[in-house]
Amino acid sequence: MPLSAPDLNREAKLKAFDRLLTVMDELRENCPWDKKQTLETLRHLTIEETYELSDAILEGNLHEVKKELGDLMLHMVFYSRIASEIKAFDMADVLNAICDKLIERHPHVYGDVMADDEKTVKENWEKIKLRTGNKSVLEGVPKSLPALVKAIRIQDKARGVGFDWERKEQVWQKVEEEMQEFKNEFNVETDKPIDHQKAMAEFGDLLFSLVNYSRFINIDPEEALERTNKKFIKRFQFLETESAKDGKKMGEMSLAEMDEYWERAKGEK
Repeated sequence: MPLSAPDLNREAKLKAFDRLLTVMDELRENCPWDKKQTLETLRHLTIEETYELSDAILEGNLHEVKKELGDLMLHMVFYSRIASEIKAFDMADVLNAICDKLIERHPHVYGDVMADDEKTVKENWEKIKLRTGNKSVLEGVPKSLPALVKAIRIQDKARGVGFDWERKEQVWQKVEEEMQEFKNEFNVETDKPIDHQKAMAEFGDLLFSLVNYSRFINIDPEEALERTNKKFIKRFQFLETESAKDGKKMGEMSLAEMDEYWERAKGEK
């Protein structure tokens, strides 16, 4: 086993985790709401908490990150407590299982395999998963992931076994190719009727190729789009607020009038 630096706060961390387990037991036994919860009823709340954590990270708000991590930690303990009641598994089983998996999939740390860079680590990870029962490299991509995030994970996993472009120039060429194919479905110079199903397929191909290119230039497309969403919301709300101060109403202004406020919003920090 590799040696690690001594954790001076280990005792405090273990004590805090034990406290959470105790509080969870008390709530499950004494709170009417907590008594009623099931794995299914908690599911959508967990998804909501995950997105709240994502927001806090993007906003750089470490106080909120800490709070949202606590909410998610509570959910993990809650699921384990519910499972223990039907003798399926408990918190110890969950933690030991993830420790076993991490040790197994990091032979470069806990064994004699060499891996000096991130690319090799990922490749080893996917190969180990196939050896230990997974029938497909893509098996671990959740079906319910949002499409953009799913595209990222699909491409990342395929890359892990060597199925990837060699150079970013090749990927950009593919982006341009998909853009042209998409544009061909909307040729405004002809009266050719639009095949919406084909156009949708071409648009999907274009998005997928853009996600592919983003990987090669180290941009997270989900984060990039979310930052643009937030920027648009901020500027649009500036437009609403400032135009209202001038006695104008949304829906009654011309596009030129709204553009004036939009340009002002772009100058705001």
